[in-house]
Amino acid sequence: MQLNIVKISATLLLGLAAILPASAQDLRRPAQHNANHEDLLAMQKTISSEIKLKETLDYMDDLFKEEEAPENDLYETYKNDRTVNPFRNADVPETAVIDVTEFCMPTMGYVTSPYGYRRRFRRMHKGIDLKVQIGDTIRAAFSGYVRLTNFERRGYGNYVILSHKDGFETIYGHLSKFLVKSGEYVKAGTPIALGGNTGRSTGPHLHFETRFMGYAINPAAIFDFENKTTHTDTYTFNKATFKNARDYSPKSRSKSSLASKSSKSTAGGASYKVRKGDNLGKIARAHGTTVAAIKKANGLKSDNIAVGQRLKL
Repeated sequence: MQLNIVKISATLLLGLAAILPASAQDLRRPAQHNANHEDLLAMQKTISSEIKLKETLDYMDDLFKEEEAPENDLYETYKNDRTVNPFRNADVPETAVIDVTEFCMPTMGYVTSPYGYRRRFRRMHKGIDLKVQIGDTIRAAFSGYVRLTNFERRGYGNYVILSHKDGFETIYGHLSKFLVKSGEYVKAGTPIALGGNTGRSTGPHLHFETRFMGYAINPAAIFDFENKTTHTDTYTFNKATFKNARDYSPKSRSKSSLASKSSKSTAGGASYKVRKGDNLGKIARAHGTTVAAIKKANGLKSDNIAVGQRLKL
């Protein structure tokens, strides 16, 4: 009897061993999983070994050296055509504050050609070129009306002009297809066109301009293209400085630099009318100065300011 019980117990143990899962020590990962895991480990390289700052800068310098001739100034080429240039006889103020709080990057491409004078071609490049592929979505940088969609064979190719508030406009050139029509209202971020290579262009890119009543502002004064954002909530147009970019690196923000900017602006007699939501810190950042300098120029003993108050800068 005991012998039969032993046999039955042994049989049960063997059966259980067959159906119970193996222990963790007996598990083996599939060969494909092992291979994938090794590939992932192999890809975990130190970034510094792949990217060299000097090599990147040299590459960008080479890009700029090889850039094509800048487009003819659209507003000058058609200065007597009110459809293109409605500001030919406009009385443009010396300064104006532009609200840029609601914005969208027109494309996420990097800068391939900056704003500025081209010595080689003896004329200005009045916008910034951003890398795109043909068919990439181009978006409205700010809310406004589509003032014009047109074709200009000598430079801009297919282009869109958006009209925003108080004479502020943005232009988008070398497009392959329009997604909007003249007269439409679009919000910031709305797709307005597809990237292309039309007009005077040797490769797909977006020519992007920011203008105030016809004056071609340096887009880098408004946008930080590296970090895909705007520098501040407002941009102050000034006839004396609209061609300048803005640099907020630690070096440029040093006290001596800020003091120098402050003294220049005060000497030039610039002023600012306080708006709802303003404070001294916000005004100082927007105008490249300091709170202390504004308080000193206006004889303020506290940080309190009132809507409608005019401050010397």
